[in-house]
Amino acid sequence: MTEIYLAMVLFAFSTSITPGPNNMLILSSGLNHGVKRSLPHLLGIAFGFPVMIIMIGIGLGTIFERFPILHEIIKVLGVLYMLYLAWMIATSKPKDFAISRGKPMGFWQAFFFQWVNPKGWIMALGAIAAYTSLSHDMIVQAMIIALVFLLVGPPCTACWLFLGASLKHLLQKPHQQRIFNVTMALLLVVSIAPIIQELIMKWL
Repeated sequence: MTEIYLAMVLFAFSTSITPGPNNMLILSSGLNHGVKRSLPHLLGIAFGFPVMIIMIGIGLGTIFERFPILHEIIKVLGVLYMLYLAWMIATSKPKDFAISRGKPMGFWQAFFFQWVNPKGWIMALGAIAAYTSLSHDMIVQAMIIALVFLLVGPPCTACWLFLGASLKHLLQKPHQQRIFNVTMALLLVVSIAPIIQELIMKWL
């Protein structure tokens, strides 16, 4: 049993610390708005994803198996929303960037963003598939996995937030800010590229 818990922790760490939509957005928020104003965004991720795992564990995954079109709709909406976010980041004006105008993503916005985050779906479904057994209570197992992500995920995401905030002192010139914004937007698009490719292949 200890080996399974250790594997869960390693899985949660490796998937939470690596680049993805959540980390790219929190990095950008840290740079644009600072740590304090980005805390609701961080907390939305911290609690939203474990809740998503629990919901999948209590039967949502089965619903998607019976009605795969619902999952496809969520994927499409998620891709469109993140392309919109990438465009907003790429076209941010340096003067707005420098004085931190605008509103960062709020708690509930970040909380529900998990449901349209392709990497989040991969992580949640992968964890449920790998670390649950039909011979045990699925809800209890899902709650354990959710608890592991609740403990491991936020420190990983916070690293990206603090990195973004620390970069604010280095990116003072408008052209540096433009390069950073465009780079973050491109990385966000790259993080969902496999999902876009999958959707295109299904439609062709």
